[in-house]
Amino acid sequence: MSQPYASSEDHQPVTWLHGHAIYAAHLVVLVFVASMVGTTIVMALDADQAWFWLPFSSDAVLRGEVWRIFTYGLWNPPGIWFAIDMVMIVWFGRELEKFFGRRSFLLLFGCLYLLSPALFTLIGVWKPMTLSGETGAFALFIAFATLYPHATLFFGVLAKWLAAILVGIYTLMALSRRDTVGLISLFTTVGFAFAYVRYHQGRLALPGPGLLRSTPVHRPSRNGESRIRQRLAPGDDSAMADMDALLDKIATSGIESLTPREKARLDAARERIVKRRSRSG
Repeated sequence: MSQPYASSEDHQPVTWLHGHAIYAAHLVVLVFVASMVGTTIVMALDADQAWFWLPFSSDAVLRGEVWRIFTYGLWNPPGIWFAIDMVMIVWFGRELEKFFGRRSFLLLFGCLYLLSPALFTLIGVWKPMTLSGETGAFALFIAFATLYPHATLFFGVLAKWLAAILVGIYTLMALSRRDTVGLISLFTTVGFAFAYVRYHQGRLALPGPGLLRSTPVHRPSRNGESRIRQRLAPGDDSAMADMDALLDKIATSGIESLTPREKARLDAARERIVKRRSRSG
């Protein structure tokens, strides 16, 4: 029996593997895991110097080695923090991809990946900067916590509080080590992820050249999905009531508590929003 609600292809898995949905977030992790395996082999063969051209160096980029802005994330020695980053991309990146769509998720991750080296290149005019290894995973969690602030995570802690705690801990760690690179990367990626979600929720606008300005909108729902509630047609009372019930369920039990049918209804609401935006634009 076909589902009564259809969802756009952009919000669907890239493919299926033995009955498991494979999203773009999984493919991103696959690339990084492959780079970790390659890094491990190179290190085991004591051939590190042969791959010196991968990490980012502001001095090298300013000399014309622009590719380092794109290749710095491919040098990933194995470690527990690398594994945690991969889990973050799979868990939180997948949920962001389901909500925003594949293209929007890849745009977000691509911007997070390129943001730090681009900024470090500018700073490198005055002070040399270096960077290597995957970045952006923690910022994806911040984006998730911004979108679903009342989602219950580890030990019953709400996503918004866990995000605030972790940002505080990482800030203190960077300050104690005098890690300027880490501190700048943390604040820029976290700030961008937060602004990206707020922009798509309609709570931030781009009125002029490169500036973000708050725009007056209805009071946001407590689970961060105010854009669905705000953009439904005013006369669509039944749809509004249906969405309220689904959003309250997400706020209480998390998005994984939704059934496939309920997720399809959310997808349908998202499609209606996109169509209305395209007609109004």
